[in-house]
Amino acid sequence: MTSLKPLKNLLLLAAALLGLGGLSHAQEGVTKTSIVLGQSVALTGSSSQLGQSFALGAKLYFDRLNATGGVNGRTIDLVTLDDEGLPANTEANTRKLLAQGVFTLFGYYGSPQLTAAYAAVKGSDVMFFAPMAAADEFRGMLYPNVYSIRPGYSEEAAAITRHAETLGVRKLAILHSADGESMAALESAERTMTGLGANLLIKTPIENVDKALQAKPESVLVISDPKGAATAIKELRTRLFRGPVYGFSNTGESLLADQLGTGGAGVIVARVVPKSDNAKFALVRELQADLAAAKLGKPNVYLLEGYIAARVYAFALRNAGKDPTRAKLKSAMDALNDVNIGDFRVHFAQDRVASKLVQLGVIDSTGRVRE
Repeated sequence: MTSLKPLKNLLLLAAALLGLGGLSHAQEGVTKTSIVLGQSVALTGSSSQLGQSFALGAKLYFDRLNATGGVNGRTIDLVTLDDEGLPANTEANTRKLLAQGVFTLFGYYGSPQLTAAYAAVKGSDVMFFAPMAAADEFRGMLYPNVYSIRPGYSEEAAAITRHAETLGVRKLAILHSADGESMAALESAERTMTGLGANLLIKTPIENVDKALQAKPESVLVISDPKGAATAIKELRTRLFRGPVYGFSNTGESLLADQLGTGGAGVIVARVVPKSDNAKFALVRELQADLAAAKLGKPNVYLLEGYIAARVYAFALRNAGKDPTRAKLKSAMDALNDVNIGDFRVHFAQDRVASKLVQLGVIDSTGRVRE
């Protein structure tokens, strides 16, 4: 994909130009002409590729929407602050956004980051919508303000375990990075996969490929961002490991495939949105058109997740009526019962998780992802 550095500069400039000062007179982030959302993601730092992609996907949809008049006559303005992937920065950014009266917090990245930021809204009516944070705890009763598009890591772990069973492999090794998101995924993987009968021989930091292989696993799960996962998988192949290699959604599927090229043949990756180049989905076609018009290259799963999040949010906001409040938005969100959003099914009724979709893609011998 084309470099996202211009997006980082664009988002930082937009935040600077807004200065957040224009929000101070808005009731709950709603003015006569706009609705303001606040976002804290990594625009710089090790997880910036993921954060920038999600932010770009959301921005592309909101730009499309605003060009046609927005929602009930109001544009949606997304104020994005850079937290560098550091939870302390995320919390500080969140308090800054809340002090200026944003309507909703939108599309954060990272389970530790969301945990840190949540302290600022606990007990309030401010919604965290569509964070890219898959720790299972956010889907429980302790985080009633969090509305997720994606399922938790336990669903991903279950899908991978079932697939391994069809191949007749039960002896598993896990290689994991030390960042907070990877550790959240590791906790879910260990609990879920062993509960479903997998024999976890070893879990070890991602640098310890030799140590993992000494346990003689039949399959390996790599938990890391695209760059870290690619390094470990290349090492596994160098060591002539021929069993199935799996990755969670935080490996980025097509981003991982780009890192691995033909060396990724046979790697199986979970995703929680449709395949990002599957034009059978209306929202994928729209994203492809918007990317082409902006000359920003090809889509990936994080771009698509941001695009989906923005589209679902706008749908619920429209249903909240001409004079939206946070309470009305929550009611509208809770009423979404198996709704078709651009061929993507959304169901928030009696749950705060819109989708249980988990699919497994496989990287082929040409370096492309196949269903």
